[in-house]
Amino acid sequence: MAISRWQQKVEANPEHSHWYVERFRRMAADGADLAGEARTVDAMVPRGARILDAGCGPGRVGGELAARGHHVVGVDVDPVLIEAAQADHPGPTWLVGDLAELDLPARGIDEPFDLIVCAGNVMTFLAAGTEVEVLRRFAAHLRPDGRAVVGFGAGRGYAFGDFFADVERAGLRLDQVFSTWDLRSFDRESEFVVAVLSRATGGRGGR
Repeated sequence: MAISRWQQKVEANPEHSHWYVERFRRMAADGADLAGEARTVDAMVPRGARILDAGCGPGRVGGELAARGHHVVGVDVDPVLIEAAQADHPGPTWLVGDLAELDLPARGIDEPFDLIVCAGNVMTFLAAGTEVEVLRRFAAHLRPDGRAVVGFGAGRGYAFGDFFADVERAGLRLDQVFSTWDLRSFDRESEFVVAVLSRATGGRGGR
């Protein structure tokens, strides 16, 4: 499997992951509001939902969702970030793994998810050309009525139009699209996308 853009950054600067962890620890200590994505996701599911934090990083989103009473599994390719998630947000299941190879049943997690959240520009840090496969893996891990929520910014090498096309190719359906995690309208000038996806009927991505 091709190396991800995130791994390329880490190879170029071995301290990058540690800087990233400390950045968010400082922001939390300073009282920054880091729960915007989690608030949106929390409003979309019932109490005690099963949520996959795809590209979880140091656990910022998944940790907040667990604190709100959800059953969270987080997966990230970077073991430094997973170690920080385990230290800072005990409770969820945090796993090292490449999203393009996501197969949680093979790791003993058989039950599908009510919702998958993919925040923090994760889609733009994947290995080039693996985006459709990652979206297919998302579809395969959702309940039949489950949803995925994906957010990332413009100007990061993955055009919104390409993403929308990849969603369809992956057997998912674009249900709603916004420009922010607080659900402001999306248009051609938007610099960020938050897409709500579900499994297309008969799509190749489903279980």
